Amino acid sequence: MVGNHQQYTVPDIPSPKPMGSYRPEDAVFLLKEIGQLLPEQGNEEREKAIQSGKHYSEMLPIEYKPSKEYTKLFYQSLEKSSYDIALAVGIVGKTIYQLHGKETVLVSLARAGTPIGVLIKRYIKHHFGVDVPHYSISIIRDRGIDEKAIFYILNKHPGAALQFVDGWTGKGAITKELVKSLNQFYQKYGINLSSELAVLADPGYCANIFGTREDFLIPSACLNSTVSGLMSRTVLRSDLIGPQDFHGAKYYRELYQDDLSNYYIDSISQHFAVADGEIAQKTAKKLEYIDKQPSWLGLKTIEKIQQEFGIANINLIKPGVGETTRVLLRRVPWQILVRDKNSPALEHIIILAKERDVPVIEYRDMAYSCCGLIKPMESSR
Repeated sequence: MVGNHQQYTVPDIPSPKPMGSYRPEDAVFLLKEIGQLLPEQGNEEREKAIQSGKHYSEMLPIEYKPSKEYTKLFYQSLEKSSYDIALAVGIVGKTIYQLHGKETVLVSLARAGTPIGVLIKRYIKHHFGVDVPHYSISIIRDRGIDEKAIFYILNKHPGAALQFVDGWTGKGAITKELVKSLNQFYQKYGINLSSELAVLADPGYCANIFGTREDFLIPSACLNSTVSGLMSRTVLRSDLIGPQDFHGAKYYRELYQDDLSNYYIDSISQHFAVADGEIAQKTAKKLEYIDKQPSWLGLKTIEKIQQEFGIANINLIKPGVGETTRVLLRRVPWQILVRDKNSPALEHIIILAKERDVPVIEYRDMAYSCCGLIKPMESSR
């Protein structure tokens, strides 16, 4: 947290341009639109490039119009879990506001964090009657957080308490990147910001603020841009992003007819009043007695899987139901590990794996309900 109200003089901080399909009052994207500057690539092509050493932030996957099957999965999971998500949002929203009060500025990590940031902003307004600012900015594994975006927020809101928000945790790579980036930010500028991350679900046991540690499917993991304000994942390439620019992203205006971003927010927000009731109070009380310090239990699971399955690159292991769903939808899956094949919560995982002809192995000794293993591209495997 910044301890004073001074403004920070950094040259050439850009002003954001309107982007994304969320209502302007719900989210401000601090991103540079790269539009048609970066051709999209198919899964196989990207997978080979990534595993050959090219950084994932230098490419964009093809953003397909969501199929009927995946859209159906989104609606089904939303129907099953919308109240649970509202409950988790309420717990996180209350925790954040009790920590920071009216000084709160929500900073979601694009893109999975953005829908969650919008929901938390909506909940704080619903419950506390305070309309806190919400920005969506880029953080990239091994490349760091967008410092230009941080400075823009600090100048816009002197003395604010920045609260970073993501959707869920897996191995904790983004948690580590956030800690590292903010430590470097302090070393460079003498500005101390809290690296405590708030997430909806923390099955990786690596976040300080969370609504649940249960590994359940967050519906926004089912779709890409069409549940994330029509925004791509973020991009950082020196030929596209100059020293005066925010990190980049593509705004998929052409998918407007298929956009479910605001529908998703509204579907969960309608449960806030009920989530404020007795059950929510009991759940919040129970969370008070949980050890909230990260134990990194999830990462220990991943390291065990890596050793047992002989996987050279830990990034080919995607833990948790959300990441496993995304592997089956967007990557080149090799195998799927599930804690219990008969779990109703994993029904869609079993179906998707069968559709893609991916083996499902029961693997009980893990912190997550499931893990997706990405196919190594080298010929040895």
